[in-house]
Amino acid sequence: MKQAIFALLVSGTYAFPWVAEQPGVDSSLFEARRAHKRQQTGEGAGGPATCPFNANHVAASPVTSKYPYNNAKNGLPGNGKGGFQVPATGDTAHAFVAPGPNDIRGPCPGLNAAANHKFLAHDGITTFNELVDAQQNIYNVGYDLALVLAVLGLTTADGDPVTEKLSIGCDATTRTSVNPALTGSEPGLDGHNKFESDASLTRNDFFTHNGDDFSFNGTLFGMMDKTCGSNFDVSGLSLYRKQRWHQSQVENPNFYFGPLALLLYGAASFLYELMPSGTHGYAPDLATISSFFGAEKQSDGTWGFVHEKIPPNWTNRVSPYSGTDVNQQIVTMYLENPVLFGGNTAAGHFDTLNFGAIKNGTISADITSAETACLLYQLATQSVPSSLNGVLTPTVDALAFALKKLGPEYKNLGCPTALTK
Repeated sequence: MKQAIFALLVSGTYAFPWVAEQPGVDSSLFEARRAHKRQQTGEGAGGPATCPFNANHVAASPVTSKYPYNNAKNGLPGNGKGGFQVPATGDTAHAFVAPGPNDIRGPCPGLNAAANHKFLAHDGITTFNELVDAQQNIYNVGYDLALVLAVLGLTTADGDPVTEKLSIGCDATTRTSVNPALTGSEPGLDGHNKFESDASLTRNDFFTHNGDDFSFNGTLFGMMDKTCGSNFDVSGLSLYRKQRWHQSQVENPNFYFGPLALLLYGAASFLYELMPSGTHGYAPDLATISSFFGAEKQSDGTWGFVHEKIPPNWTNRVSPYSGTDVNQQIVTMYLENPVLFGGNTAAGHFDTLNFGAIKNGTISADITSAETACLLYQLATQSVPSSLNGVLTPTVDALAFALKKLGPEYKNLGCPTALTK
């Protein structure tokens, strides 16, 4: 049985490439097809041909009795108690080590930092258990949220539900797949309109930059800093999310803002919920955020890139950041500056969509607590629109994997349970 987690059904126009050559037709509208094909065949950014290969894979450095952190091991619940320093003084196993040319890094600063400190495998080929453990041990993410984010990573980003391996960046199918001939491409976190989406905080849109949706963009970081006034709280980031939506909608003819874009709001909440340090009064300040993003201010006022690093003497949040917490922050951030869910069309229009709590392209202010609680669970267990003409549908194996990992935690919330048959 084919093990690919999702089947991507691309636009029907892809079947007629000759249309792009006809008089009066804007051929740039078909660059979406060309760029997507380049990534699939390995010729473009993020594809297998350009993906770094490290023959010496070493698993994440484990926590120990001397340096237990949250004592999260083997994908199981940790202590759920934070307020401790990461990395601990004397813990050389988790000291910062910059990635080499054969190591993979991707669009998520928090995971890149985790790999740079070996809480994830340093080469960027990680596992479900490593993802669950690292979130708890570094950031004091609650076990329920750590589970759903790890599942979303493996499913929406096309990891492998059999090997439970995932690339935190580019397509490393030969190293993540149980059998590449059966699974097809597993593009990792760089895969477009899956875990990665248009209008991200500091990464380019896939179709405006030849498939490079993972490299740090210093101009965008500067824009975010200016909008937030160097205080990356919910109000500043809500406004910046709206600005990025409008920027991408204008600049990207293939702009798509689907249900998985809810993850952008969740990820933005990490800046003020997970990244602040107790040594800075848990303020989401510029010094802290720039370290996690690998942003370094240049002499001319622009922002350059250095590798993501946990700030010196950093202590994590005291209470776990739960699934309920992040869902509430997603809705709060969205409703403060709401935008439409949907995408640009070839005719120059913007079409809205419906999915779960998203009705006519928006999330209503009267969204119920149950709908809020189940937002991320639905993304992991239901067919999700991936474009105006395509759907990401979990295979039986992928759905069984998600339900096995998430079912016990989310059943009590009253979330609708998908059927595996």
